[in-house]
Amino acid sequence: FWGSKIITAATEAVIPFLNERSLYQFQWGFRKQGRSLEDFMVWAKQELRPILKRMLELAAKDDILRPQASYGYWKAAGDGNDLVLFEEDGTTEAARFTLPRQMREDGDCIADFVRDINDPQRDVVGLQVVTVGQKASDIARDWFEENRYQDYLYLHGLSVEIAEAMAEYTHKRIRAELGFAAEDARDMDTLLQQNYRGSRYSFGYPACPRLEDQHPILALLGAERIGVSLTDGDQLHPEQSTSALVILNKRAKYFTI
Repeated sequence: FWGSKIITAATEAVIPFLNERSLYQFQWGFRKQGRSLEDFMVWAKQELRPILKRMLELAAKDDILRPQASYGYWKAAGDGNDLVLFEEDGTTEAARFTLPRQMREDGDCIADFVRDINDPQRDVVGLQVVTVGQKASDIARDWFEENRYQDYLYLHGLSVEIAEAMAEYTHKRIRAELGFAAEDARDMDTLLQQNYRGSRYSFGYPACPRLEDQHPILALLGAERIGVSLTDGDQLHPEQSTSALVILNKRAKYFTI
């Protein structure tokens, strides 16, 4: 299909895409303390998974996490350093993003990963925006004000990582719908290290740094239908939300500028 559609996922369906290492180390702040990563994860599965299980049960009981996404497909072409999206006719311009190029000979730019604008055949890119909803932020704020600092930390970190898991869930759906799911790594930990075809580029990172470029993305996706908007500072609201360009070219991997 062309254009966008809305999906709602049960938290249980998203959990397999949860990056537990990121949750434990970077969101909840547990350190390896001299252990190898392998030993740390063995310890974490014994000591921290019960906390994760408790928080998920609490979130389910009070309907705190509400994973949703708007995603879809647009015809696309590269025009120099510009990624151009088109309406279904392939000629009416829907959006244009000017993107940075690496400062070296044959340096990469996201616009390189789609067909050239002079090619008679258009390429396709995916767009997605995901959220876990405003209630997670509201409850976390309530807990902080009630001096439930530990639960606040656990819920805030979990909701951030559930949003990332929903982004992975939606991205996998895109690869499946476009016929590339067979190229995914079978092991989930390996998959989450970008072992699949193409990449998902989020705004604010070096390859697409302009947060304001999210305005046309959210407009095309009708993001207001899942309650997502941009603040005056071009930050996504609710906080636990992400947006991205999904590029399917097998050469498209993360790169620095």
